[in-house]
Order: sequence, then structure tokens, then C-alpha cells
Amino acid sequence: MRFLLRPGWLAFIAVVVGFAIACYTLLAPWQFGREAQRDAEQQAIDASYRTAPVPLAELLPAGRGVGPEVEWRQVTVSGTYLPEDEALVRLRVVDGKPAFEVLTPFRTDDGRLVTVDRGSVTTPSGAQVPAFASAPSGNVTLTARLRMNETDPEARPVFESGGHRQLYAADSRPLATATGLDLEPGYLQLAADQPGVLSPLAVATDTGAAPFTNFSYALQWLTFGAIALFAMAYFVRLELLQRRGDRKADRTALRQALAGEDPDANPNETPLADRYGRR
Repeated sequence: MRFLLRPGWLAFIAVVVGFAIACYTLLAPWQFGREAQRDAEQQAIDASYRTAPVPLAELLPAGRGVGPEVEWRQVTVSGTYLPEDEALVRLRVVDGKPAFEVLTPFRTDDGRLVTVDRGSVTTPSGAQVPAFASAPSGNVTLTARLRMNETDPEARPVFESGGHRQLYAADSRPLATATGLDLEPGYLQLAADQPGVLSPLAVATDTGAAPFTNFSYALQWLTFGAIALFAMAYFVRLELLQRRGDRKADRTALRQALAGEDPDANPNETPLADRYGRR
């Protein structure tokens, strides 16, 4: 087994063991976690349909922000839109077409500042801002779903383009920084037929993913890790068998040499010593 200490074998073993460890401690648990998260989100959505909307202040105290325990719950809130502080979320896709989401700050009757996602507007090009209806003026009452902030992995700031503020995630935090408003964490996803709604966003977690997709991916990673370990054991066994065969052949050749036998001789041919008599 000393051949396993050679650099090539050490590198091979390190790669296989590292891959198997990643499969069992990182990749598979990550997919199991995603499946559990999707299942929990779907359960929250299903429960929200069975629960009547409640006033925002009753469900979420001022300044608390939207957390996973209340996400997707339906709430009602009264107040006025602040369209001058509006922003667009770019790089969205709706029904296979590029789109923008419209985030409009909203001041509630009790003085809270929240962000309302009024829905989406499609556009011929992601660089072209289409015309869309303005938020209504005056006091309105909304029914909406509580949503947690998205996060832009690159943390890109809000910028001005086409006469509109634009950002890369439905996130009240950069909008608060850009406008100077003390917007509460999270936002309200406006329901259909509400004042100011555009094309309402779909209420779904991963509309394109089949049930148990992440669970099947997790099982695949577990299988890949096991295959890698079995393959490594198989190659080690092949190497051992080959080395044992080589040593056996070497011992046979050595015995033949010590016995004065010609290893290339015809085994059916009578040795010369027997043919003419041994001296």
C-alpha cells in the first residue's frame, strides 16, 4: 500500500475525499435546506389565503420590519402614496418579457413610512422605461401582502436613468438611502384591484420549479459523493491486483532462472538435460 503515498495518488485521494465531503456537508444539505425553505414558503402562502387581512399595526408594530414569521400575511393599511420618491426595479421578467417593478413609498395614517410594490410593467427593452399609471393622490386604503426585502448580491446603489430612480432588487433599504426617508424594512406587495396597482405580481415562490426539485438535487449530490468514494476504492483495488500480479510474475521468473529454465522455451519440448542425460 506504499504506492498510496506517491504524489499522484495523494492528489487523487485528496480530490475525491474533498469532493465527497463537499457533497455530504455542503451541497446536499444546501439543497435540503432550499427544499425546506420552499415548502415553508408555500405553506405560508396557503395559510395566508385562509386568513383574513388584518390592519398592519395589529400584525407588525412600527419599526419592526417584515420577518419570515409574518411574510406573505395579508394586511390592510390606509394612507397616501409618495410618488415623488418612487423607484423602479430593473431586470425583471414577466411572461417571458423584460419588465420593471414599481416601488412607491407610502405614508400611513399613523405616520409610518412603508414601501409598496405596485406590480410590474413590461417593456420592449430592459433599457427602456415604459409609460405607466401614476399612483393615485389622496388618502387610500390598500390590501397587500407582507414581503421581506430582497438583496442585491453586488450591493449596487440606486441610480437615475430615463427620469426614474432605478435599483436592482425589491429592497426598501437602498430606496431609503436614496430618498432620505425612514422606510421600514420589507415592503407590501399590492394585491389585484387595489388603488395604484399595475400588473400584480404572482403569489408564488418558484413558479418554474417542480415539487421536490431541490430534494432530488440533494439525493443526486449524495449519490455523486458515494460514487466518487467507490470509484476511488475500485482504482486502489485494481492497482493492488496489478502489483500482486507483477510480483507473482517476478517470483516465477526468478524461480525459473534459479532452476536453469528458459522462460521462453516451449513447455512441450523436452529439456536438453533430459534428452541427452544429465551430467
